Amino acid sequence: MIKIKSYPNGIFGATTYLVYDDVSLDAALVDCTSSTDEIEKEIKQNNLKLKYILITHGHFDHVYCLSKMKEKFPEALVMMSKNDLPLLNQVEVQCNMAGVEEIKTPCIDGLLSEESKNITLGENNIDIIETNGHSKGGVCYLIGKYLFSGDTLFKDSIGRCDLFGGDFKEIEKSIKNKLFNLADDVEVYPGHGDKTTISYEKKYNSYFGSMI
Repeated sequence: MIKIKSYPNGIFGATTYLVYDDVSLDAALVDCTSSTDEIEKEIKQNNLKLKYILITHGHFDHVYCLSKMKEKFPEALVMMSKNDLPLLNQVEVQCNMAGVEEIKTPCIDGLLSEESKNITLGENNIDIIETNGHSKGGVCYLIGKYLFSGDTLFKDSIGRCDLFGGDFKEIEKSIKNKLFNLADDVEVYPGHGDKTTISYEKKYNSYFGSMI
């Protein structure tokens, strides 16, 4: 069974998720925004095996503590879409524009696309859904009935499109043509804010009107 623990107080309110299979104890982080000591403690207390650090997109607030976490768990593979590498390579510029302390560009171990296979936690597949719009290489991660949507889909809202690589028409297509085709009972864990469900967003998200 998949277990999820959230750390919602990252820089600029970004959330890190610790996701693990309670049989194999295989684990992954989705984004890496803060709370590195707390996450490290949770992993070690539960004897988890951190296999991956999965990045939803290359904005600085979602990778702010990535290098620190990689130092703590060097065996964990840092994975993201190749289409957001140019954005990640501008992370120092992003930090300057946001007025926060600079971080160096984190190292990436592997690049993902919708064709990527054998990304698993125990017997649970991790499916990659390319959802550009908030950025050019944004992705969501679907593990069973749990969707980690980064800054693509929020409760009652969507990711902003006026930042590096944003495009409103693209994010609209990503959500309508991909995320809203998932099962209604899929639980959505966004990069900021409260969790929601696909059925709720199809019915109540003001950007789309009722689609049920």
